[in-house]
Amino acid sequence: MEIGSLFGADSQFHRFFNDPRWALAMLRATVLEAAHPQIGAALLDNSTFVAHPWRRLRNTLVSLQRMFGTDDAVREREAARLNRLHARLSGADVQNRPYDAMDPEVRAWVVATLFESSVTMCRLSGQPLDQDTMEQLYAEFRAFLAALGSDAGHLPPTVPEFWVYYDRMVEEELENTEALRIILYRLFDHLPAPPLLDGLPTVWAASRALAGPVIGTITVASLPEPFRRRAGLPEVPGAQTLMQSIYLTAGLARFLPDNWLKTESLTNLLYLTPDPSPDGDSHAATLTALRGRMKRAGALFRLVTPFPAQREPAEGTTPLRSAGDFFTAVLDQTGDGYLDWPDLAAMARELASRLDLDEPEETKLYNAYAAWWRELQAALDIDGDGRVSKDEYAAAVPSLAGPALIRVAEVLFDVTDADGNDFIDAEEYRALFRTAFRRTLPGAEARYSRSEFVQDFLSFMSGRRSSTAFDPLLAGA
Repeated sequence: MEIGSLFGADSQFHRFFNDPRWALAMLRATVLEAAHPQIGAALLDNSTFVAHPWRRLRNTLVSLQRMFGTDDAVREREAARLNRLHARLSGADVQNRPYDAMDPEVRAWVVATLFESSVTMCRLSGQPLDQDTMEQLYAEFRAFLAALGSDAGHLPPTVPEFWVYYDRMVEEELENTEALRIILYRLFDHLPAPPLLDGLPTVWAASRALAGPVIGTITVASLPEPFRRRAGLPEVPGAQTLMQSIYLTAGLARFLPDNWLKTESLTNLLYLTPDPSPDGDSHAATLTALRGRMKRAGALFRLVTPFPAQREPAEGTTPLRSAGDFFTAVLDQTGDGYLDWPDLAAMARELASRLDLDEPEETKLYNAYAAWWRELQAALDIDGDGRVSKDEYAAAVPSLAGPALIRVAEVLFDVTDADGNDFIDAEEYRALFRTAFRRTLPGAEARYSRSEFVQDFLSFMSGRRSSTAFDPLLAGA
């Protein structure tokens, strides 16, 4: 079978992508990935999954869509982007064991978890895959691995051999890593609201308090029993029944109209993401109105519930933000309580992803952030431990806006200004911020000059003031 025939609308993956059960399967696959010591260490050191889980989820879904789509050129470009991203992720864990995101065995395990969790989600929801369908799905995931430039031979050639490989990995390689424990026992307790529900913090907190433990419990219950036993994961009474009931219920959603279950549409709604089509501005205005309604609903809810009122900034004002809040919301991208290179690399990665950059623009952006990190480290790392604490940052806030940060702003402007006319127009603005062009004022031109952009970026990154544009970009979850 030709690799090209394994992608696109007729693939098994495409059918699963819009299946509600796949959300559970993706979470399960992520846990199995995190249980691999190399992947778990890489996640802890470099990933934004704790501080910005919704952003990471959306980027993952977009990447999978590109890789499994029908356009070979898009797939090759995305594979090259992923390879550049992974080539930057290497280091050592707390036991000084090395990790490398380009390790072919590690990459094979990531793909293996996606395939196995897809098969398991069907089995747990009472619809096990027949052998032909399972083999087709497995061929698609092996083709996915090959499209990344990895040798598909790092996964066994047949499904029966795969299960032998999978059982061996579970028995011999997986560990109860810190990344796994964070996902299962911390992530859902602190999961921030998606942009759509920003105006309903009380509702979100109450829902999270109820749903978080349930999601953690059913995820643990779905993991391979030998690993649960060896890792000492808790056995909650009734967990297996609860898990199967939720999978069965999610499986019934397949009877809903197709347009209700499109992953891309649901993700765009959660993120209030404008449509990139020519009607995007109209769609963006609709989403802005929806956000306003959600905020008004939140205000009404707070009026009729016995919770302390939360002070909202006056209309038209730019609220001040403390140095500590700014450190947590913007600088600490990985959520470990410190500022170091992986945090700034995560910013560069998000910006490069938003703008869909190729080389050499992507490397220019990374290099600008690397230079800023060296400047920050020299100015703020008082105890010389190679990272900056919140206290060190707060004690030397003015040092944040040095020449290197200006260079970051200049490079970011250049890579956003796709047509090179030294202005950011509405389309370029939307590519970066995923919002309508907010700088259009009566009598003003619908474009963003270099000086205005640099000034606004520096004000946001060093002034601790909230920004309508930059907050969702770098501080939003």
